[in-house]
Amino acid sequence: MSQDALVLTETHDRVGLVRINNPKALNALNNPLMTALMDALEAFDADDKIRAMVVTGNERAFAAGADIKEMVDETPESMNAKAHIAPFDRIMDIQKPVIAAVSGWCLGGGNELAMSCDMLVASETAQFGQPEINLGVIPGAGGTQRLTRAVGKVIAMEMVLNNRTLSAEEALHYGLANRVVPVERYLEEALELAQQIAVRAPVALRTGKAAVNQAFDTYLKDGIQAERDAFYGLFATEDQKEGMQAFAEKRPANWKGA
Repeated sequence: MSQDALVLTETHDRVGLVRINNPKALNALNNPLMTALMDALEAFDADDKIRAMVVTGNERAFAAGADIKEMVDETPESMNAKAHIAPFDRIMDIQKPVIAAVSGWCLGGGNELAMSCDMLVASETAQFGQPEINLGVIPGAGGTQRLTRAVGKVIAMEMVLNNRTLSAEEALHYGLANRVVPVERYLEEALELAQQIAVRAPVALRTGKAAVNQAFDTYLKDGIQAERDAFYGLFATEDQKEGMQAFAEKRPANWKGA
């Protein structure tokens, strides 16, 4: 596959590897990239030779967030009409296990993508956060819902409301990550974990994943819809316009409270 592709794919025996490939923007997740990423995961999910998958970025960033330039001028109606976040939802229909291999920045939509995976291997340099409050909005791709289930209410509140960032060791402590390894080993460790899973009974793997998600997701879809409605609604505020414009112009935001 061309190195100019938004995602790069490899196969490692029974494991499919999908690399986010937008390094100039710290792997920011624009809509074409997310569509390509989900297409790649769905292709591996349909491939009988593949039993597990790994999603990764690079050592500097798993993904530093969504592409804010796509959203600066949007309204609640346009965000909803364009189903702007819909590609994120497609990962919930992947039946085979998916492991996130995270190094460096894992922020905003990047953290939401990582939390959508079934397991997470972090490098010692990984940093996890939901900085949407700095843009006058909140997480909109499941962040408030999955983060709260993973780390608990008070830590999630601080991350969502005050831009607290978790180190890799904190992510491990609070249950956001399975393990933390040196940066030179994080992808190898994720692939090894995927290989261990891939040799197990395929039907039982799919069934076990679905059963765990049933316990985790019983009311998650309702929560995600409520979060989505709130996120889109914030595109009617002056603060959203100012926050995203300030980000694009690389200046501090002047919040108006409206």
